[in-house]
Amino acid sequence: MHNFFSIYYACIVNFYIFETMKKTQSIDHQLRATWQAVAKLYNEQALAHNSTMATAFVLLNIDKENGTPSTALGPLMGMEPTSLSRILKTMEDKGAISREKNPEDGRSVIIKLTTYGKEMRKVSKGHVIQFNESVINNVSEKDLEGFFNVTTTINKLIADKEIYSETKNKAI
Repeated sequence: MHNFFSIYYACIVNFYIFETMKKTQSIDHQLRATWQAVAKLYNEQALAHNSTMATAFVLLNIDKENGTPSTALGPLMGMEPTSLSRILKTMEDKGAISREKNPEDGRSVIIKLTTYGKEMRKVSKGHVIQFNESVINNVSEKDLEGFFNVTTTINKLIADKEIYSETKNKAI
């Protein structure tokens, strides 16, 4: 009986905390809202160059000298193959990339930056550097270190499947 009351009490406390917590106090809300603001900012900058943030992200992940195998690009960026294919097609149509057969594996393709693609990569890199410098200049070193510690911990908890593990679900 003691175990039942412990679980019941924990559920009541958690429900109360959840119900009284403002959404702005929720970690996931802050992450999502911040990322949406950053994505909007980057997309506004990319639009000035007739591009998108997703295209800039691809440009920054292609090896500027040797190119990158198309099969490695998606996992490198955490992007689904369908979305990546669409972006690559648009980039090829705009002359930012070219596709070459992989000399080591004839079944795959190497995505290479064209001269125009390299110019656009420089522009994208400049915006990323400017964003980072602006944040670094406005956030203390201690707070920035804390931010990286928190995001690293969240990513580890997710990767290790520790947030919604079986043992934690049984307690609910």
